[in-house]
Amino acid sequence: MSLLRLLPPIAWTGVIAVLSGPGWGGASTGLLLMPLLGALLPWAGPEQLEAAHWLVRKGAHASEYAVLAGLWRWALARRIARPGLTAFGLSVFTAALDELHQATTLTRTGSPADVALDSAGAAVALLALAGGRATADGVITALLWIAAAGGTALIAINWMADAASGWLWLSAPAAWITPAVRQRMRARASLRD
Repeated sequence: MSLLRLLPPIAWTGVIAVLSGPGWGGASTGLLLMPLLGALLPWAGPEQLEAAHWLVRKGAHASEYAVLAGLWRWALARRIARPGLTAFGLSVFTAALDELHQATTLTRTGSPADVALDSAGAAVALLALAGGRATADGVITALLWIAAAGGTALIAINWMADAASGWLWLSAPAAWITPAVRQRMRARASLRD
């Protein structure tokens, strides 16, 4: 196995280690992200901005480990019998070590829920890579349906709370329409083939 293929996942693990340090806790990222979120969501109240900040942080967790799993799978491909399973195991192990590291800092806390979230991000990436385009399309479609249902639920909650829904009035209908458009485009492409 070429040692050079191991450098990207090892380097990304180093990035994850840096991000689990005390300088990247919620208070620190809030200083950076809250003004940006406030500018992007000018109608949002403090609670909505905090929720958006939380969502960005959790999305970053899942994304970090999706990238890590993909890099491990690439590094191990054609070298071992089950690169996806090994990549998943290495990603989960890294997530557990990451949360243990956070538990030892003064400004961070370790969370088993974050290990589960990180593992889910790794699993989704590996499933998409293993299944090719069909699996990736299925994951995208499922995420669009989740976004549509979630956006609609948030509009209803905001309406009952007499709060503005802002961009949700555009994004939720777009999330409902997009899967149908994608399905129609695939049907037309298959007719041409």
